[in-house]
Amino acid sequence: MTRTLTALFDDFAEARTTVAELEASGIPHSDISIVANNAGNRHSEHHHGEHHHSEAAEDAGKGAGIGGVLGGGAGLLAGLGLLAVPGLGPVVAAGWLAATATGAIAGAIAGGAAGGIVGALTESGVDEDRAHVYAEGVRRGGTLVTVRTDEAHAATAEAILNRDTVIDPDVRGRAYREQGWTGFDESAPAYTHEEIERERSIYSPTPRL
Repeated sequence: MTRTLTALFDDFAEARTTVAELEASGIPHSDISIVANNAGNRHSEHHHGEHHHSEAAEDAGKGAGIGGVLGGGAGLLAGLGLLAVPGLGPVVAAGWLAATATGAIAGAIAGGAAGGIVGALTESGVDEDRAHVYAEGVRRGGTLVTVRTDEAHAATAEAILNRDTVIDPDVRGRAYREQGWTGFDESAPAYTHEEIERERSIYSPTPRL
């Protein structure tokens, strides 16, 4: 039986480290996905250096940026592509979840109430309430790492994903709702870079004196 494990991070670097550790543990990169908010092009230095941004965006729009990594051997992070996902705005992404959310995989859900990032998560077995929080977390500047795994590798994957820096979706969901949020809305405007920086300041750890 295949399980879907999901972790949301405020820190992109932590998410990258998590992906690398998952791959090092023997989990195929075709079973891992990463979706990171890229408002203000803040992750440009992490993108694969062989493409200019316009070309990467064009490739990703054709499914090449995320589709190529599904069968490649260079590791997930080498295949990061630039995408625009409804409700999320610009993201850098690679892997099966990103491909499913954008309809790049043949037969993938696309459009409609069950489409997009929330539909891709719920279709893979993620609780709908949490799927909304995960999608909203990316919209507000976060990075989502998702793993498909069998029971034999589930404990290893869970141990890697269970970091001190991972966001508790129930706690973060309550915080969003206290601000009047009711659920992820694909038609809502994407957060600007400035709005994301304000959002990040709310949840960033208080610096130690």
